[in-house]
Amino acid sequence: MEKHIGVPLTKSVAASLEAGDYVYLTGTIYTARDAAHKRMYESIQKGESIPIEVEHQTIYYLGPTPARENQVIGSAGPTTSSRMDKYTPELLDRGLLGMIGKGKRNEQVIESMKRNGAVYFAAVGGAGALLSKCIVESEVVAYEDLGTEAIRKLKVKDLPVIVVIDSKGNNMYETAVNDFLGK
Repeated sequence: MEKHIGVPLTKSVAASLEAGDYVYLTGTIYTARDAAHKRMYESIQKGESIPIEVEHQTIYYLGPTPARENQVIGSAGPTTSSRMDKYTPELLDRGLLGMIGKGKRNEQVIESMKRNGAVYFAAVGGAGALLSKCIVESEVVAYEDLGTEAIRKLKVKDLPVIVVIDSKGNNMYETAVNDFLGK
């Protein structure tokens, strides 16, 4: 089913999404990749604050290429999500409701998603140049020293994603294989 939703997410919107839904996101999301996740995780472990309020937010696992002249951002394709799995349950427990990336998630992340009512969206890998056209504003808000891995606040308009794991744990990576194999 195709849905147009605003971000940041609400618990009720996240709960309404089902694995397989085609979704167009409009509003504010954040970017963070491996290095930013590691730094946030280490800050949390030390009892320190992190630079963004993650409650109800969506994080896009993205390290964009530099913007060309007259562009808001460079190529904006998703990063492999499993690289953030070690750090993700902590952020979900702090209220993160959405993640955008590509590839499978581990069982600890899926259990934490179910416990916290969060969803995992996939963006199409290899389509970074096209996805960047949906980003209307980009601002580095933390960890500028990390370069492309700095945390950015993005304003997006109709960013196309697919719900691959919903808040109930339904996982398209599993059901699609079973459907294909006729199980």
